[in-house]
Amino acid sequence: MAPHIAPSQADPSLALHPTNTIDSENPAIVARAAELCGDSDGPRERAVKLFYWVRDAYRYDPFNVSHDVADYRAGHMLTVDRGYCITKSVLLAALARASGIPTRLGFADVKNHLQSERLKAQMKSELFAWHGYVEFHLDGRWVKASSAFNIEMCERFGTRPLEFDGVRDALLHEFDQAGNRHMEYVTDRGSYDDLPFTEIMTTFAELYGEDYLGS
Repeated sequence: MAPHIAPSQADPSLALHPTNTIDSENPAIVARAAELCGDSDGPRERAVKLFYWVRDAYRYDPFNVSHDVADYRAGHMLTVDRGYCITKSVLLAALARASGIPTRLGFADVKNHLQSERLKAQMKSELFAWHGYVEFHLDGRWVKASSAFNIEMCERFGTRPLEFDGVRDALLHEFDQAGNRHMEYVTDRGSYDDLPFTEIMTTFAELYGEDYLGS
């Protein structure tokens, strides 16, 4: 399967437009972005500030998987205190677009070798399809960042929190702090300027069963 190529690959400005889920024109999103970034920071500094806020303000909850597209809108995320990789990435993309940073979504299938028994029982698989992250367009190139795991969760499970400087990619670590295998990237699904919601839900139902959605 060839990775999807977003139109913004040829024209990064296309990754500034609001969409159904990346609702960067939402007044609440605009206000929160302004509050977090202010007007004096450059794009890289703004991206870093937004990354850390989304990473730690929202508890990672892989059991919080909805089949309702409304729950994936960035504006909705401002009303809750938890999310998983996809919803946190949508929020980060919206805040970044509202701050003038071209930002799109990236996806990959990954294996979590430290998956909890509870989650393994629910998913019946080690494969996390459509793991989401963002790609910021900074200094003329795309930089990847995963805001999924909040620092408290990392400390609890002995994994290193991802750090982001706006220059280097910040993707999930291959090993935990004890040297155990952690995340394995299996398939690159490519980049998207909007959330491919229907494709994601179809894959989830096929891999994990209808009961997984909305649990």
